[in-house]
Amino acid sequence: MTMRDRLTVLLSSGPRTGPLAAAAFVARLVAGAIFIAFGVVKFTRHASEVASFQAYGLPAPDAFVYAIGIVEVVGGALLVAGLLTRPAALVMAGDMVGAIVVSGIGLGEPVSLTLAPALLILMVLLLWLGPGSAALDRLVLNPSRGAPPRPPASPA
Repeated sequence: MTMRDRLTVLLSSGPRTGPLAAAAFVARLVAGAIFIAFGVVKFTRHASEVASFQAYGLPAPDAFVYAIGIVEVVGGALLVAGLLTRPAALVMAGDMVGAIVVSGIGLGEPVSLTLAPALLILMVLLLWLGPGSAALDRLVLNPSRGAPPRPPASPA
């Protein structure tokens, strides 16, 4: 099996039907929408977000807010689409760990002690289950069948 085939299997494996596929689908949509909403706020209420990031003691808070906003909007959109689900979930899990540590534990902000851990759990679920049903991962990675390639038969 080539490296590309292995990557394709990794990115698109997991349940395609049934309750686990439905759970992954719902997790992708809900978490993705929340990430998009919080990411958009980084741009629409930029000054307020910069003030928060200053309180966290983060370097270059203005640039940091823009960077996190981009990560959250793009990551959320990838989750909603079911495209590069596992890599997006990994990045968003890191985002949530940062939120929990910096604003949750550091300043006791309720959203970072409630919603962020819930989103972290959903990201771990997506890392485990994969994209679930109705995901672009399978169509883009293997458009002919919508499923990952089978390993080649071993020579006899």
